[in-house]
Amino acid sequence: MLSKTMNKERILVIEDANLPRESLTEVARSIGYRVEGVCSTEQALCRMDRELPDMVLADFEMPGLNGLQLLRAIQEKCPGLPMMVITNPSSIETAVESMSVGARDFLVKPCSHEALRVSLDRVLRQARLERENALLRRQASGAENPDAIAESPLMLATMRSAARLSQSNGIILITGENGTGKKRVAQYIHRCSPRAEEPFVHVNCAALSETMLESELFGHERGAFIGAHHQRMGRFELATGGTLLLDEIGDLPMPVQAKLLRVLQDGEFERVGGQTTLKTDVRVIASTNRDLAAEVAQERFREDLYYRLHVLPINLAPLRDRPEDLMPLAKNFAEVHARKYGMPLPVFRPECKQLLQAWHWPGNVRELENVIQQAVILCQEGHICADDLVLGPPGSSSSHASAQGTLELHDPAVACAMADNEMSVIERIAILATIHSSGGNKTEAARRLGLTARTLSNKMRLWRASGLVA
Repeated sequence: MLSKTMNKERILVIEDANLPRESLTEVARSIGYRVEGVCSTEQALCRMDRELPDMVLADFEMPGLNGLQLLRAIQEKCPGLPMMVITNPSSIETAVESMSVGARDFLVKPCSHEALRVSLDRVLRQARLERENALLRRQASGAENPDAIAESPLMLATMRSAARLSQSNGIILITGENGTGKKRVAQYIHRCSPRAEEPFVHVNCAALSETMLESELFGHERGAFIGAHHQRMGRFELATGGTLLLDEIGDLPMPVQAKLLRVLQDGEFERVGGQTTLKTDVRVIASTNRDLAAEVAQERFREDLYYRLHVLPINLAPLRDRPEDLMPLAKNFAEVHARKYGMPLPVFRPECKQLLQAWHWPGNVRELENVIQQAVILCQEGHICADDLVLGPPGSSSSHASAQGTLELHDPAVACAMADNEMSVIERIAILATIHSSGGNKTEAARRLGLTARTLSNKMRLWRASGLVA
């Protein structure tokens, strides 16, 4: 487990005079912060290239860059980084101006140790509150689900294991089919860990080209490649002190795998186009829907990287194997999306549970959320009924399959038809043509097509919302 000292914020003190610098660093250390002192702005900017502090405490009158120039340089490199300045009485007016370029507070020399302690605590507490408020806003908007929803024995055992593993600092590998909730489990591990107050950073290894992925992970220097107009920190730097989720790591290109192995072993890397070796302290979580052992056998994944990752494995069962989780998840998604659209919380009709449990959920939790989101939009009078649950690809004949099994969902021919998403276009053309031939009478069109009037109305409402029909 990480020590409390390791979780304390890092302060960078910039002061050209030796005695004041030593005094400032000693006071900050005595409070419990991790502190490093440098004697010039050049050293400060260079140090920030290697490790980003949580706060900068700077003398306002330094050789080289003046106080305002220094603060602007720091904010350009690290926007939003908390800063505090110490100034002479003759420079108070200018120090006040520093507040407009990002300084959170200033003290006048000579300042007492108590005044310095109070100011440091206030600035860093404010920064922590800002991070927490940002997290709460994301949770309130439904962007993040703060709680792991688990009622099935399989998922309860998985979450207990995740909570135990969160207390170590080892690499965790989360495996499971697409849509099983690997990212949410990674967020749960981060929230349970001693690093919970530090950043949680996510990168999708399958979404970027090899060149872009290397820059995304490790950062790049200005001029490293065409379009690199500014120095940029990578995800390993941004996640320092916290957790980095390497999602879909099975899609990582071989050249990047070698560089990742070095970071995992030594905690060292260089930015693209850079010469300086940087250090990072992150908790790495990797996730994949691939069988990495099989990928190693096919020589598509490095064996040494596989064993480095496969230290603390967690496997997520597919949703079809844990039906007890269906209704709790469905009710949670209904609440999230009702809040999102400003609608009252809908109630599920009794037949919904049987219908949801009859479906095989090839897209797992992600598919369930999409189904419930549509149902929240379609439902009437605050009740979600069977007709509101559109199961399967749009237009497939199984979209409203009954729980009694009137359609064999696992029949190969049916599965093949459901996989053809172009059927949604054919369905839309057929329905619109039938409405036209019925003189615009939707009830008659529904009768001819073998649909209920409500089902046809729901489809038209979805297409209008998507801009597919006028």
